[in-house]
Amino acid sequence: MDDYWAAVLWSLLPTVVVATIFFFVLRGIIRADRTERREYARYEAEERKRRGLPPAEAAASDS
Repeated sequence: MDDYWAAVLWSLLPTVVVATIFFFVLRGIIRADRTERREYARYEAEERKRRGLPPAEAAASDS
């Protein structure tokens, strides 16, 4: 019976490890995208303010 559970463990271990790595990679990509969008919005707001344009939300609602 011991060999059976060892085989089960060794069969499932690669799947669990790959799934865990996939989870952390995907989480990192999503977090990086969120941060990039936040920084781009901040940069765009600064540029609009510097040029004397209304904020992006007000400009979008006027159209």
